[in-house]
Amino acid sequence: MSKPLVIVESPSKAKTISKYLKGHYNVKASVGHIRDLPKSKIGVDTDNSFNPTYEILRGKEKIVDELLKAAESAESIYLAADPDREGEAICWHLEQLLAPLDKKVNRIIMNQITKSAVEDAFANPHVIDMNKVNAQQARRIIDRLVGYKISPLLWEKVRRGLSAGRVQSIAVKMICEREKEIQAFVPEEYWNIIVTLSAENPPNFTAKLIKENGKKLEVNNGEQAGQIVKILDKASYKVSAITKKSKKKNPYPPFITSKLQQAAANKLGFTVRRTMIIAQKLYEGIDVGESGPVGLITYMRTDSVRVANDAINEVRDYIKGEYPAEYLPDTPNIYKSRKQAQDAHEAIRPTSVMRTPDSLKQYLNADEMKIYRLIWEQFVASQMTPALYDTTTVDIDADRFTLRASGSIMKFDGYQKILKPQVKKNGDEDESGDEDDSDKLLPPLKEDESLKREKIDSTQHFTQPPPRYNEASLVKELEANGIGRPSTYAVIVSTIQDRQYVVKEERRFKPTELGMLVNELLEGSFGDMMQTAFTANLEENLDSVEEGKKEWVELLSEFNKVFEKDLEVAKKEMRNVKTEETPTDEICDKCGANMVIKWGRFGKFLACSGYPECRNTREIAQDNGDKTEVEEEEKHECPNCGKDMVLKKGRWGVFLACSGYPECKTTQSVDPGTLRKKNQEDIKEKCPKCGSQLVWKYGKFGEFIACSSYPKCDYIKQNTIGMKCPNDGCDGEIVEKKSRRNTTFYGCTKYPGCDFASPNKPIAKSCPKCGKNFILEKVLKRKGTVHYCIDKECGWEEVVKPPEE
Repeated sequence: MSKPLVIVESPSKAKTISKYLKGHYNVKASVGHIRDLPKSKIGVDTDNSFNPTYEILRGKEKIVDELLKAAESAESIYLAADPDREGEAICWHLEQLLAPLDKKVNRIIMNQITKSAVEDAFANPHVIDMNKVNAQQARRIIDRLVGYKISPLLWEKVRRGLSAGRVQSIAVKMICEREKEIQAFVPEEYWNIIVTLSAENPPNFTAKLIKENGKKLEVNNGEQAGQIVKILDKASYKVSAITKKSKKKNPYPPFITSKLQQAAANKLGFTVRRTMIIAQKLYEGIDVGESGPVGLITYMRTDSVRVANDAINEVRDYIKGEYPAEYLPDTPNIYKSRKQAQDAHEAIRPTSVMRTPDSLKQYLNADEMKIYRLIWEQFVASQMTPALYDTTTVDIDADRFTLRASGSIMKFDGYQKILKPQVKKNGDEDESGDEDDSDKLLPPLKEDESLKREKIDSTQHFTQPPPRYNEASLVKELEANGIGRPSTYAVIVSTIQDRQYVVKEERRFKPTELGMLVNELLEGSFGDMMQTAFTANLEENLDSVEEGKKEWVELLSEFNKVFEKDLEVAKKEMRNVKTEETPTDEICDKCGANMVIKWGRFGKFLACSGYPECRNTREIAQDNGDKTEVEEEEKHECPNCGKDMVLKKGRWGVFLACSGYPECKTTQSVDPGTLRKKNQEDIKEKCPKCGSQLVWKYGKFGEFIACSSYPKCDYIKQNTIGMKCPNDGCDGEIVEKKSRRNTTFYGCTKYPGCDFASPNKPIAKSCPKCGKNFILEKVLKRKGTVHYCIDKECGWEEVVKPPEE
């Protein structure tokens, strides 16, 4: 009899599960979804209960054929995708695909990929949860309706290629609103006055001015500060009140998805996407010397802080064995999930706390170790005792003013024994790790004790605008407003950047001109959909569908009724930015007519009002502090005609172009990060074809060196690696090239006459095993730098440099 078939969604997960099934099952991977709505049409029949049309995803035909072939001979089928809505939907699509075979299909669920979890899953199979499937279908259909009906409207009103998304648009709105707050912010001056004092016993300490005549005092200018300093300089200082109390700092719960993303961003500087990719690997399984891969953490998409009893018992045993008795609480620490949490899965934790980070050092790469250590330490600390501090607050009278000094001394470190306070990246607030309670010592003091003034410092400050969102704070804000779910945060953050609605400046999100415009248009026409509360309510309704409390078609009908109403109004009333022209005082340097501001493919630009007779256009300088980008550039003359070069924006970014265009078509590259033109003097070479100066340029695949006389001379300097082409009879050289997907490969300069190409770097050394006239070099995360023979039958391989920690 043939083996049962198990289908998971990823090859690495298939490898881990196969280890525990010991060859008794045939394990295959679907590699994600196999079916989805069609790309060429909306694929949803809104007049027939929102009936969706699904198609096999392009490129998945071969995988589908392999799964069908394996299923035909299988005695039974087990579907083991991830335990969330998307995983349930993958299983349902697979079940639909396999239905004609009339085979028994079981759904198995694993919150962690360990031996006991796998065995338990196969011992307790389920049927597919259609409530979860319908919740996923409802979300997918709503997103399809929004995307396929608003996007064409934006194409018509703004430009082709734009798109809109239900949740992503709210994220862009948050970023735009924060930017408006920053632009509208007016700094206010204030002064801090700090007095250094000494008592009968050391050490000296500082106290801050807080009150005048018993009322809160705000010092708003230097003159006021100077007057106060004069009074304090002559005043006598006396302790008026001492307040002592003990402060208990409780440990944090184990991670949920959003808190893991925030901690990784703040402590490690990781993007949300990078964190989730690493966590997925840790969940699916890594070979750690236990006869094959093993899942190291529980499922990483969760909003619950619940922990299984056996895991709590294990971590308490670990703490008891590794730390003194006072670090283990009498009873386990129990944490409550937030009200909206689905609680379907445990918190993110190690599958076994006995796999300490130090024990896994030789098996995990640097990034995997950082994320695993973060998860492991948070989980262990969550079941330890609180940290205890003694805090003292001292009020000091000085004339009519009151100053305050505070001190805090740690009595017992508790959970901070393992989860030590860390310095945060970029000064960001840490919402999921620990804060640094710096110890500030105060001398022994008593009430009515006289103090001696040592010095007075008065410093000027200005209030600061609210900071722009970074990835951590944006996820925090989305979560706080009920926008998105654990499985969507990474997608949201990636999508708003991919659509060029926001960019990152110093690791923080700033809306682009396009993002501000699209947000303005969507807010004006789709007020309901763009309300945070509306989107949050929709997320709650999707949760209700998953819980079986609401029909998915009913939810779609409710949403579509509001959406279609807004859509009809938008078609008539949304601004047509394409046709808008804003008059300016700028004069066209070709015909003398006034220039107008228009909106084009790359944003706003100046165009001659005499169009189409005069087609002259000009770039608009973008605001950049007190200067414009053009003003920050020193003047540059065209090397071919002597006219001024002007800053322009094109398909591949910002560049300098001759103002004499179209008569002179000279262009020069600009460093896209800082808009700094690379000087011709940086290149001490002339063009070998025409003798003109070689210059840096910036194109579709990044920077390159080319002749400044283009298009008269089309010479481009190739990035050679110092190796002749290994193909027999070819006298070309091997050069580094870029593919259409911006990946590096190596090819011959004689292409297309010579077809040599390699994704890995060739090296002019013979293979020591088979004598092949060259070898290849590749860099692997686990092995490091490896040299190997291109001949698979030879199979020679050598590690020449171990991986960097």
